[in-house]
Amino acid sequence: MFDTIKDKLGKFNIDLVSCLALGECKIIRPYLLDRCGIEKGSVIIFAVPYLSPVACKKRNVSAYAVSRDYQIFFSSLFEKIIKELKESFPENKFAGFTDHSPINEIEAAAKSGLGVIGENHLLITEKYSSFVFLGEIITDAVLPSNAGETKSCIKCGKCFKACPVNGNINSCLSALTQKKGELNENELITLKKFGCAWGCDICQEVCPYTVSAIKSGSIFTKIDFFNNSLVAVLTSNEIEMMDDAEFGERAYSWRGKQTIIRNLKILEEKEDEQ
Repeated sequence: MFDTIKDKLGKFNIDLVSCLALGECKIIRPYLLDRCGIEKGSVIIFAVPYLSPVACKKRNVSAYAVSRDYQIFFSSLFEKIIKELKESFPENKFAGFTDHSPINEIEAAAKSGLGVIGENHLLITEKYSSFVFLGEIITDAVLPSNAGETKSCIKCGKCFKACPVNGNINSCLSALTQKKGELNENELITLKKFGCAWGCDICQEVCPYTVSAIKSGSIFTKIDFFNNSLVAVLTSNEIEMMDDAEFGERAYSWRGKQTIIRNLKILEEKEDEQ
């Protein structure tokens, strides 16, 4: 079964795939397992690369937000693959997850050998660095596990040194760009200084794994979804002109238009001042 799932994912240009026993994973949302009726079994965990060459050029949003919302990709992926798995293995149960998962995805991915855990708390892979989304297919089938030692990165400290808030995840730039309402003076200064209207990739960009993966060319995704419908540089006017359907397909839509429009206008004011 694992080889079947790996082959199916491979057709979507997903090549980092591993497996753990469900009992080897840290369960953080048990109610999600209850909903799909799975108590024991296996987790097929995989990394989806999303970095496009376009996102390596000028942009004012995080690289993951340059394409359409990745949740759209995963929804389509799971709909197709899980339907096929249920047809091929009717005696088993299957459920797909990303982000809002029953398990701690990063710990599971590292434990399964997909990568190491960085000081920025992200999974770092050799091929794609940390520019990956994690997904899982959980099944009640018992499959061979690839469980091993959970490893950390080389701890060079470059991510902390480059971080606008010195690695304080409770006040990171990404969280600042998602904050509703008015920003205080210090927040305005920070946003203008780093010039990103949504998210932050600084710790990922300075990482030696990223530098190496860019140099080798391995870092770039081959998945069509993340190479199409790209918007790397936004303006407040563009967001205001988007209808609800178009805006709803972007990764920043969940926060509503006003938050990102506010951020963009702050950055546009900075440009006018220069």
